[in-house]
Amino acid sequence: MLAELAASEQGLSGEQVADRLARHGENRLPAPPRSGPLRRFLRQFHNVLIYVLLAAALGTALLQHWVDTGVILGVVVINAVVGFLQEGKAEQALEAIRGMLSLKALVLRDGQRRTVPAEQLVPGDLVFLQAGDRVPADLRLLRCHNLRIDEAMLTGESVAVDKQVDAVAADADLGDRRCMAFSGTLVAFGQGRGVVVETGANTEIGHISALLGEVETLTTPLLRDIATFGRWLSGAIVVLAVMTFAIGYGVRDYDLVETFLAAVSLAVAAIPEGLPAIMTITLAIGVQRMAVRNAIIRRLPAVETLGSVTTICTDKTGTLTRNEMTVKTLLTAEEHFEVSGVGYEPRGGFSRAGEAVEVAHHPVLAEALEGILLCNDAELQQRDGAWQLEGDPTEGALVVAGLKAGLDAREVARRYPRADVIPFESLYKFMVTLHQHHQGDHGLLFLKGAPERVLAVCDHERTGEGDRPLDRHSWERRMEAVAARGQRLLAVAVKRVDADQRTLTFPDVEQGGLTLVAVCGLIDPPRDEAITAVKQCQQAGIVVKMITGDHAVTARAIADELGIRTAGGVIPGHALEQASDADLEHLVREVDVFARATPEHKLRLVRALQAGGQVVAMTGDGVNDAPALKRADVGVAMGIKGSEAAREAAAMVLADDNFASIAHAVEEGRTVYDNLRKAILYILPTSGGEALTILAAVLLGMTLPLLPAQVLWVNMVTAVTLSLALAFEPAEPGVMRRRPRDPGMPILSGFLIWRVLFVSLLLLAGTFGHFLWMEQQGVEIELARTVAINALVMGEVAYLFNSRYILEPASNRAGLLGSRAVLVAVGVLVVLQGLFTYAPPLQLLFGTAPLSGKQWASILAFGVILFALVELEKALFRRRERGTPGG
Repeated sequence: MLAELAASEQGLSGEQVADRLARHGENRLPAPPRSGPLRRFLRQFHNVLIYVLLAAALGTALLQHWVDTGVILGVVVINAVVGFLQEGKAEQALEAIRGMLSLKALVLRDGQRRTVPAEQLVPGDLVFLQAGDRVPADLRLLRCHNLRIDEAMLTGESVAVDKQVDAVAADADLGDRRCMAFSGTLVAFGQGRGVVVETGANTEIGHISALLGEVETLTTPLLRDIATFGRWLSGAIVVLAVMTFAIGYGVRDYDLVETFLAAVSLAVAAIPEGLPAIMTITLAIGVQRMAVRNAIIRRLPAVETLGSVTTICTDKTGTLTRNEMTVKTLLTAEEHFEVSGVGYEPRGGFSRAGEAVEVAHHPVLAEALEGILLCNDAELQQRDGAWQLEGDPTEGALVVAGLKAGLDAREVARRYPRADVIPFESLYKFMVTLHQHHQGDHGLLFLKGAPERVLAVCDHERTGEGDRPLDRHSWERRMEAVAARGQRLLAVAVKRVDADQRTLTFPDVEQGGLTLVAVCGLIDPPRDEAITAVKQCQQAGIVVKMITGDHAVTARAIADELGIRTAGGVIPGHALEQASDADLEHLVREVDVFARATPEHKLRLVRALQAGGQVVAMTGDGVNDAPALKRADVGVAMGIKGSEAAREAAAMVLADDNFASIAHAVEEGRTVYDNLRKAILYILPTSGGEALTILAAVLLGMTLPLLPAQVLWVNMVTAVTLSLALAFEPAEPGVMRRRPRDPGMPILSGFLIWRVLFVSLLLLAGTFGHFLWMEQQGVEIELARTVAINALVMGEVAYLFNSRYILEPASNRAGLLGSRAVLVAVGVLVVLQGLFTYAPPLQLLFGTAPLSGKQWASILAFGVILFALVELEKALFRRRERGTPGG
C-alpha cells in the first residue's frame, strides 16, 4: 500500500506534501455554489398562489382601495420572508457535514511525529490514531492495537467495529471494510496507524456531502395540488372576466368604465384572497400540535405531507431501537433464561419459559451475573434522572443485567476484590480478571469473550448439581439458535486458582481447565412503543420498510419483533448495486428489509419508491442518512442522538428520538389535510357565489348587486373569522384507520367540485334573489345591496357548520355546538356585520343601509334552508357511497 502511494515508513517529505497538496487540494469538503440573498428572496415570489394574490392587489389598486391593496401585499411579503428564512436554514446541512472533519491530526513526516491541521493532510501521509480521536481522512490501516472505531454515523451499526490490518474483498460492503478507518468516524478504543488514501471530497463522508448537494428537495403533494389548482383558477378567472367584459360592453351596452368595473369586480370576487393565509395558519396550527407530541417541524409544508405518506423508510439503530445494547438471553448448561427491559435503565427481570424467576433460586445464573459484573470495566450512573454509561456499550449491557438481578456492583466487587486483569484485545477476543475469594481459601479467574475463544479453553460446564464435562455440540446448537435471532454472543467462564496468586498471564487461560458458566445473547432491542407505532402505521395503510447498515441477521430479528414483513427476505447492500433502476422499483415493492445499506443505497431506494408513486418519509440519525433525508418527501431526523447533518437535512425532527412520534405526526398531518380541504371547500363557494352574482347581473343587464369594496369586505371578514375556525377542527374518528390518500388525486375531486358548484349556486340564489326582491319593492339601491350582502354572509355562516364534516352529518349537537372556535368565529362575524350594516362610518364607506326585522327574518330563513339542503346532499352521497337503502 505504501509503495502504491509512493510513501515510506518515514512518512512524506515536506516537498512531497507541498506537491500533493497542490495536486489534490486541501482536505476539506468543498462549499457548493449558492444563490445570493436577493435571488433567494425573489425566488419566493415564483408561485402561482402569489401571482393570484398580486392580481388581487392589482385589482384593488385599480379600484383605488389602497388599504386592501396594502393588506394583500403585506401577506405576500410575509410569506416571502418566511420562505427565505426556511431556505437559509436548509442550506446549513452541508455546513454541518463539513464541520465534522477533524481539526488536528498526528502524522509522521520526515521521520518525525508532528501535529498538523487536518486540512493539510495528503494521500500518503502516515496518521496515528488513539481513543477519542476523530479520524481526519480515509485511512488504510497498517497497524492496530485493540482498535475499535464507532462508525454509526456512516453505517448505522450500533457497536464499535474491531479493526484489522488484513485486506478484505474489493467489493466488501462499507460496514465490512475492517482494514479502513473513515474520515469523521470516532476512535472508541485502542490505537492504530494508517496511511491516507483519500482526502476531502474523495472520502466516504465527502461522497455523502456530494450526494447531499446533488439531491433536489421535492415539492409536497399539497403544493403540487395547489399549483395545479392555482393555474386552473387563474385561467378560469381570466376567462370569466373577459367574458363579463365582452357581454357587458358588446351585448348589454354598458359604457367602457362601467364594464371594466364589472370585470374587475368579478375578478376580485372570484379570487380567494384568504386562501394562502388560511393555508399557512392551518399548517402553523398543525406545527404547534405536533410539537406537543415531540415532532418538531422545520419546513411548514411537511405538516400536510405527513398526512399523505404511503411508505416510511426507517433506519434501525436509534430510531426503531434505543442504540443501547441489552442482554436479552442467558444460556446455562441446563436452562434458557430471557431478560426483559431495554436500554441502560436497570428495569426488568428474568424469566424461563414465560414465567418469572428469582435469580437467588438459580445458583448458576447468579454466578454468571456475578462473573460478568466482576470481569467488567464499565460503570452505570444516574444523572439528572437518566441512566448514563461510562465505558463499552457491550460491557454496559452486562452491568445492567446484573443490576436487574438485584446485585450491587460495588458489593460484589468488595466481596471479590480484583487482583489483576488482562484487558480485552481484538487480537485474542477476551478479557480476564483475577479475584480473591471473600473466604480467602482460593482465588477466582473470570474469563469473558467471544464464545469460540472461551469454549476452546473450557473442559467443563457448570450445572446446579456441580461441574460436568463440556457438551460442545449442545452449546453450539443452542448458540446458533440465539444468533439466528440477531443476538451477539458472549461467553463467561470461571477457574479456581490458588489463594496466593496475584498476577495473570496468558498461560493461565491457554492451559485450559476452565468451566463454562453461561453464554449471553445481546442485541440493541426495539423500543416497546415502536412496536405499537409500526402496527398503527400498518393499520393506517402505511408500509414500514427498514433500511439499515447493520447485518442481515440482526435486521431480520429486529424486523420480526417489530412486525415488519420479512417474507420477501432481507436484501443486502451489494445486491442493490447489481440491480438496475427498473429492477429496484420491482424489488422495493416486494421487500421491506434492507441490510448493510450505504448512503447511495438508501438514496436509490427512496427514489425507486417515489418513481412508483409513493410518498416517502425517511427516518435517520447519522450523516449517512442525510442525502436520503433530503430527497424524501418528509425527512425525519432524531433530535437527541441524531447528527447535526441529519437534523439540518430533514423536514422534521423528533424531540424524543421515538418512532412512535412519527405515527402521532402522521395523524396530525392527516387532520391538517382534512382541515385544509374543509377550508378550501368553504372558501371557494364564497368566491363562486360572489362571482356568479356579478356575472348574473351582467348577463341580465342589471345594476351590480355587489360593489368591489363590498366584495372585499365579505372576503376579508369571512377569511379572518369563519375560514380560520376550520383550522382548529380536531381529528375525525377513524383518521388512522383509513388508507393514505392517493398522491395523484387532486385536492379537488369530482365530488368536491360538485360541492363547490352546488353551494355557489345556492349562494347565488340567496344573494341575487334577495337583491331582486328588494328591487321589486322599489327600495334604494344601498338597501338592496345591504340585504344581498347580509344574505350572502348568512349563507356562509350556515355553510360553515356544514363544512365541519365533508360527508358526515352536522345536524346534531356535536356538529352545531361541538367547536368552540366555530362559535367564537360566528360571534365575531355577527359583531362585524352589525357594524358594517349599522355603523354610520362604515355605511358611508361601503354604501350600506340599516335593515328591518322582516328583512333579517328572510335572511335567517335563507341560512336555515341552505344548511338543510347541504345536509340533504350529504345524506344522498353517503347513501350512494355505502350502498345501503337507508343511507
